[in-house]
Amino acid sequence: MGRTPNTGTTGRRTRPATYLFHAADRRAVRLLHRRGSSGESDERVLASDVDVARSIMSQARGLTFRRSIPDGYGLAFRFDGVGTRTLHMLFVPFAIDAVWLVDEEVTRRKRLAPFVGIGRGTADTVVELPAGAADGVDVGDEVVLDG
Repeated sequence: MGRTPNTGTTGRRTRPATYLFHAADRRAVRLLHRRGSSGESDERVLASDVDVARSIMSQARGLTFRRSIPDGYGLAFRFDGVGTRTLHMLFVPFAIDAVWLVDEEVTRRKRLAPFVGIGRGTADTVVELPAGAADGVDVGDEVVLDG
């Protein structure tokens, strides 16, 4: 039995791959964490694969309807200025760590529960990470989008 477009070896029709972000939203971006007031150059990678939600659609969708996100993944939301930014977990079936930043400085970090989590903080950038990825990130630390 030969293969036809969008069918596997079973002959059943499969859905084509869908992407959360438009190609213009995808770039090689990493998320780096540097400890705050310690005075040491303690730097680690929080996420090696970061999507930056640039379009209104990608910002509105966020992680909604995703089944999971892999370790090393992050989703960043950049805003034109500093303001109160609210996140919700409606239709997100897994926990995440959220980090609110002003000028790359952490103003808040919170673990958001699946489906019911809500978080609010002051930020010009908000980053969503797999639960546990932001352990050790404290208010006053530096978190930088690199790339």
